[in-house]
Amino acid sequence: MTIGKGKRPRDPNQLAKWIVEQSTEEVQPVPAPLSGLSAYMAAMGRKGGLVGGKRRLVTMTPEARKRAAAKAARARWGKPKKDQA
Repeated sequence: MTIGKGKRPRDPNQLAKWIVEQSTEEVQPVPAPLSGLSAYMAAMGRKGGLVGGKRRLVTMTPEARKRAAAKAARARWGKPKKDQA
């Protein structure tokens, strides 16, 4: 009789069997990530993030920067401006 993880039997004998099965089942170890690869990928992501913000700022017009700042402020403080779409 296979019992799902969330379904517990009502019969005391079946419940005891289910508890023993749950407590004695083998847990598969999670393999550790490759430290060199993850450090490399983290460095690449950091580099892209540093370049992206500066490049975006250079290409945006003052009006676009103003709109982006206003949108960020509204999202941060949760106060939408009236009569503006």
